Amino acid sequence: MGRLIIITGPSCIGKSPLDHALKRFYPEVRNQLEPLILWNSRDPRPGELDGVQYHFRSIEKLEELKSNPDFVLIEVRRDTQALNIKELAKKLMKGDVFYEGNTYMAKLLIELERIKQFTKTSMFISPLSREEIQFLNSTETSEGISNLITEIMRRKLLRRTQKQKGILSLKDLENIEVRAKSAYKEMKDAHLFDFVIPNHDGEDSEHWNSFYYPIGEAKKTLLTVKEIISQNSSDRTENWEADLLN
Repeated sequence: MGRLIIITGPSCIGKSPLDHALKRFYPEVRNQLEPLILWNSRDPRPGELDGVQYHFRSIEKLEELKSNPDFVLIEVRRDTQALNIKELAKKLMKGDVFYEGNTYMAKLLIELERIKQFTKTSMFISPLSREEIQFLNSTETSEGISNLITEIMRRKLLRRTQKQKGILSLKDLENIEVRAKSAYKEMKDAHLFDFVIPNHDGEDSEHWNSFYYPIGEAKKTLLTVKEIISQNSSDRTENWEADLLN
């Protein structure tokens, strides 16, 4: 039986460029993992392809899957996503499977009864380190930390979306706000994952692909994830307490 590799974190934390870097620089590690492709009601972003990042379908089509016992549907920041549990179990019987995506589905994958017999290795990528949060806990109220995390992710999301689209629409701005405000809630669940990886170089950072090889924390994150996939351990990770973020 295979292992389920899970990489998650707030929207724009750097999951997609991390996956691209793994494929480019460590194909011997990444190519052994079968990707888990979910169904999604949202429209594709620039560069995304149906059947590659997601199976993009209308909300009406996804609603039809509710009666199918092999599927589970969840709401993710105003989008509906669906997981084919039967297909995932078949893939895991053959080898390792790789999930890179949102925290809501990642939590479901950890807890899902129908795949409990399979080994899981889960990683949460955070925009702040444990030490930074502890410092903020000593100087800020929980509301202050929540607002700070929202602002950090709002700026990352704005930069990313401007790179993708140029001029932003009202729908773009509303989507950014939903994703930014979701980050604090998602980070409160980081303790559920095997490894927490601090990374200040989100998807908006040029450190991922402006040079031949990622630099800064993008590089550290890439190497850390590669070590965990290969060895199931790394000395660059953190473990968070359940009450680190109140």
